[in-house]
Amino acid sequence: MSMDVFFEAEPSVEAFEKKLHGIYEQTQASTVLVFAADENNWTAEALNPVLLQAKASVLGGIFPQIIYAQQNYSKGVVFVALQSAVEWASLSGLSDITNNFDRQLEPLAEHWEAMPVPAIQLVLVDGLSTCISAMIDALFMNFGLVNNFIGGGAGSLSFMQKPCLLTPKGMLMDATLLVRLPLASGVGVSHGWQAISQSFKVTSSEKTCVKQLDWKPAFDAYQQVVEAHSGQEFNADNFYDLAKFYPFGVNKLDAEMIVRDPLMLSTDQAMVCVGEVPEGSFVRILNGTEESLLAAAAEACKRAQAAHRQQTDHPVQLGCFINCISRVLFEGDHLKNEIAKVSGDYPLFGALTLGEIANSGKDYLEFYNKTAVLGLLSEVES
Repeated sequence: MSMDVFFEAEPSVEAFEKKLHGIYEQTQASTVLVFAADENNWTAEALNPVLLQAKASVLGGIFPQIIYAQQNYSKGVVFVALQSAVEWASLSGLSDITNNFDRQLEPLAEHWEAMPVPAIQLVLVDGLSTCISAMIDALFMNFGLVNNFIGGGAGSLSFMQKPCLLTPKGMLMDATLLVRLPLASGVGVSHGWQAISQSFKVTSSEKTCVKQLDWKPAFDAYQQVVEAHSGQEFNADNFYDLAKFYPFGVNKLDAEMIVRDPLMLSTDQAMVCVGEVPEGSFVRILNGTEESLLAAAAEACKRAQAAHRQQTDHPVQLGCFINCISRVLFEGDHLKNEIAKVSGDYPLFGALTLGEIANSGKDYLEFYNKTAVLGLLSEVES
C-alpha cells in the first residue's frame, strides 16, 4: 500500500482544509491519517464540516505535540496519505465504568480477524478518559496477539477534556478510535525509568486516582521519597514541576514495570494519574536521566527493527514514533536526540501523547506512560 507523508505548519482550519484537498488531488488517497497539534486551537464546530465533506476518510487525533521528520512541533499537522481504504471503528463512553467494552469489540474482532493478515491496529484514545486500561484489556482479550498495536492518548496539556479524535463522522471526545492498517510491522517499546523506592501496596484507588499507599495517604508516602531523593520541597503548588521526574512504576509479573505519570493532586490529596492504577497492585517510585531515556529510545528502535525483520523481508517504508509529552517536559530541546535515535532511511511521523499504547505481537497489550514506542511499517508481502 502506497504511503505518503506531508506536513502543514500553518495551524488554521482553512490551511488544513486546503492541504487536505491538495493531498487528495495529488495522491487520490482513500484514507488520510491526521496527527494535529493542540495549539492549533481547532474546535468541533469549525472542523466537523471539513471532516464530513472530505473526499478521503480522515482518521486521527489532536495531541499535545506532533512529530515530523527530525522535529517535534506544538503547532501544525502531519498527514499520512494511504491509497487503500481502511477499516475503522469508534467506541464511546471511555470514562463509563459500567461500559461493557467486550460487547462492542467482540463483533468487530470477528469481522477483522476474518480479513487478510498481517495488519497493525492504530489505537487512539481520549487521553483524559478514566477507563482506558479497562478498554485496553478488553481489546487484548478480543483480538489477542494476532496483530500488532500502536497508538496513544490524544488531548491537551491544559487537562481540559474536549473533542480530540478525528473521524469521517466528526470529532469525538471520551472515546476510542480503532484503525486497521493492512501493513507489515515491527513495534518496539522501552521507557528508561529506574526504581528509587521500595514497593508500596496501593491500598486505596479509584480508576486514575491513587488514594492510599500502604494504608497511608498516597501523597504523604510519595512526598517523603521524592523530597529525600531530589533535595527539594514538594507541595501542591509545584506538584507537576517535580512529579514529572518521579513517575510510578506498576509491578508486572515477568515484564518491565508499566509507568504511570502523576498529573495533579485532587481536592482530597489523592494523586491523579494518566491511566488507571489498580487497587491491590504494587508500585515503586521511579526516576530517570536524559541518558537513560535516550538509551530507551535506542532500545525501542532496536526492538522494532528486530520485530520487523521477523515479519517481512520488505524494507521499512514509514516510521511511527509515539512518545510521551512528559518526556518533552523532562528533556526540553534534547528530545531531538531521542527522535534521532529512532530515525532511519524512512519518513518519520508521530505524536507526543497523554499515554502510549503498544504491544509487539508477542507481549500483553498495555497502556503506558512516559514510554517510547516505535512502529516500523511496510507493505504486506504479495
